[in-house]
Amino acid sequence: MEEKLSDVLDNVLGLLLLEGSYEIEEVEEGFTVSIETSDAGRLIGARGESLEGLQLLINQIMSRKSEGTEFKRVILDVSGWRKQKEEDLKRQAEEWGKQVLETGVDLELEPQSSWQRRIVHMVISEIEGLSSESAGEGRDRHIVIKKTEAPASDEPASKE
Repeated sequence: MEEKLSDVLDNVLGLLLLEGSYEIEEVEEGFTVSIETSDAGRLIGARGESLEGLQLLINQIMSRKSEGTEFKRVILDVSGWRKQKEEDLKRQAEEWGKQVLETGVDLELEPQSSWQRRIVHMVISEIEGLSSESAGEGRDRHIVIKKTEAPASDEPASKE
């Protein structure tokens, strides 16, 4: 499967006339591909939209080439952009969580891609007293972070 992925990457990156190199690593969830190129901006695009589109294309091609074997998801990173973005999102999600805990006011975030929302949901789920949900459709899909209600006690309050 790794050889097929390498062939697909060679062809697609060649069609894009990109010079550079890549490394493929098999991980539990599938494959991660780290691409190094001097033209990273063109491959990443505005807010990572080109990278998302390229990743979708690679995954669609690979799902067709898997023919009877188990399909493994491919995650692309260009010049460490995605990894840095994930780290920034984790830190930001913690800050947003603290803000909601302190103010008690729900926080609606700007629209994000599905992988970015997933990271925020994971961070918020680990913070006691908070929950998150996705709202909106398509490009307007975003996260709302909410303070959860304190668990109700089964015992009535004493009158002492």
